[in-house]
Amino acid sequence: MDIKEYFARISYQDSHNNPDLATMSDIFQHHIQAVPFENLSIHCGERIELDLEATYNKIVRKNRGGWCMENNYLLSWVLKTLGYDVTLLGAKVYVPELEGYPEEIDHLLLRVELDGKSYIVDGGFGMAYQLWQPMELIPGTDQPQTPGVFRFQEENGTWYLDKVKRKQWVVNPSTSTSPNVENEVCRRIYLFTLQPRDIEEFRGCNAHLQTAPDSLFVTKSICSLQTADGVRALVGWKLTEIKYNYRDNMDLVEIRILADEEIDKTLREKFNVALEKKFVPVNTSRLSLF
Repeated sequence: MDIKEYFARISYQDSHNNPDLATMSDIFQHHIQAVPFENLSIHCGERIELDLEATYNKIVRKNRGGWCMENNYLLSWVLKTLGYDVTLLGAKVYVPELEGYPEEIDHLLLRVELDGKSYIVDGGFGMAYQLWQPMELIPGTDQPQTPGVFRFQEENGTWYLDKVKRKQWVVNPSTSTSPNVENEVCRRIYLFTLQPRDIEEFRGCNAHLQTAPDSLFVTKSICSLQTADGVRALVGWKLTEIKYNYRDNMDLVEIRILADEEIDKTLREKFNVALEKKFVPVNTSRLSLF
C-alpha cells in the first residue's frame, strides 16, 4: 500500500505535507469524484471483503469503487497516513419508506479531530446525499455545500444528519421517482453516536448487507459518482444524471433507461469501471435513493 499510488488513483497532485482542513477537504473532493460508491461486486458473484489491503487493491489498483465500509476504511488509512487523528463511527441509515432507522448500525463514517474541532468525513454514502466536504460537528447549524444544505441535530448524545433538498426539474418525468419523494423538503440521512468503533464491529453488517434477501444492496445494483457539478448514478438499468443548482435553486435531472447491451459501456464511460466478471443489473426494491 502506497499513498502516492492512491494519489495517482484520485488524480491528486497538490501538497499533502500539512494535515490541515484545506488539504483534507481537497483530498476528499478528489476521492468522491474518482472513486464510485458501488455494490457491483454483489451482482458479479464476488464477495466484498472487510480487509484494508483487499479494499486498497480493489479501489486503487483495479480502478473500482466500493460502499461505505470500503471507501471510508480506505480514507481512514489515507488520513492516518498523513497524520490526521481519525476515529471510526457507526451510523444507522434512515429508510424513508419505513419512516425509521434499523436496529443495528449499517454505515461506517469517520470523525477527524483537527485544531480543536471535530469533523465528520464520509466518502461512502453516494448518490445525491453524498457530502462534498468534511462537516464540522456542531448541532443546529446549516452547512451549505454544492449538493444542498446539510445540518446536524443532536439529542441526548445521538446525532442526526439531514439534507435540505432543492426543487428538481426533471427533463423526462415519466421515468422519475414517486411524487412523495420528489416533494420532500428535508431528508433525514442517518443517525450516529460518537462511540468509537473498531472495524471488527462491522463484520456482521458487511456480511448481512450483501446476503440478506431484503437488503437494499441485494435488491438494487448501484453505481454512483460525484461529478464537477453534480452526480450520476446507475441503479439497475436506470441512469440518472443530476446537475446541482442548475437555475434558481433547482437541480436539473435527466433519466434514461438503458438496454442490457449499453450497461458495460456506460460503466466504463460514465464511471470508469471495467468489471472482470459478468454483471447482472438488479432493481427490485421500491426504496428510493434520491
